[in-house]
Amino acid sequence: MRSYSPDFTPPWKTPTPTPELPAELDLVVEEASTGFCGAVIRTEKTAEGPTVTLEDRFGKHRVFPMTPAGFLLEGKPVTLVRPSTGTAQQRPARTASGSLAVRDTRARVARAGRIYVEGRHDAELVERVWGDDLRIEGVVVEYLQGIDDLPAIVADFSPAPDAKLGVLVDHLVPGSKESRIAASVSHADVLVVGHPYIDVWEAVKPSAVGIPAWPTVPRGQDWKTGVCRSLGWPENTGAAWQHILGKVHSYRDLQPELLGRVEELIDFVTAPQD
Repeated sequence: MRSYSPDFTPPWKTPTPTPELPAELDLVVEEASTGFCGAVIRTEKTAEGPTVTLEDRFGKHRVFPMTPAGFLLEGKPVTLVRPSTGTAQQRPARTASGSLAVRDTRARVARAGRIYVEGRHDAELVERVWGDDLRIEGVVVEYLQGIDDLPAIVADFSPAPDAKLGVLVDHLVPGSKESRIAASVSHADVLVVGHPYIDVWEAVKPSAVGIPAWPTVPRGQDWKTGVCRSLGWPENTGAAWQHILGKVHSYRDLQPELLGRVEELIDFVTAPQD
């Protein structure tokens, strides 16, 4: 019988070291003990040890210590480490919407399909965050002056499998006028979705604008004017919007209720024909 030294450890009992992984920006991992899943937005060196901040798809942030085997990547344990300066500079560039940036590619010729939004502010906000993606996909965004005539607008567009129409509606909540109008549109090549906010201004996170919350405006008042009054801003809604828009730098500055709907519309109008 073969004898073993007291210091000998059989190979099958030797623990496999957990691989180390640089915590690059936008890397998506799961924290093993809590199940919190999110993208890396920063790492820091503290007195207790290095930490990593993750942001989930709803925009919630949580800070975790970078402990050995403390995270899962595609279900496998990893040890996150702070990236070196050189490595961090080599991370994939992303668009304002969070998509991987496509370099050295010309904008695609515009599709027949379109995305309609209610107003100019909606269109400018979509362009600010999804503009790069839309040009790559060849999707044009047009704005309407309200949606009261939506059924006629849809009919005039003549949607088809190769010319799909997506519509983004403000204040699409049960019982609203907008919900009744949206329900009147039924077409296989049309998708009408919406967010719950009275105006697209509210889809910008208050923290991005530097306010504690969007004010409540009494019924019967013009909402945008009421917001300016409540916040002590000059009653110039055009200037106020430019101030708000200037605070939006990426999808992180928008509420998830808008993010999901715009992504849904882009997917719909760019889906290949059956």
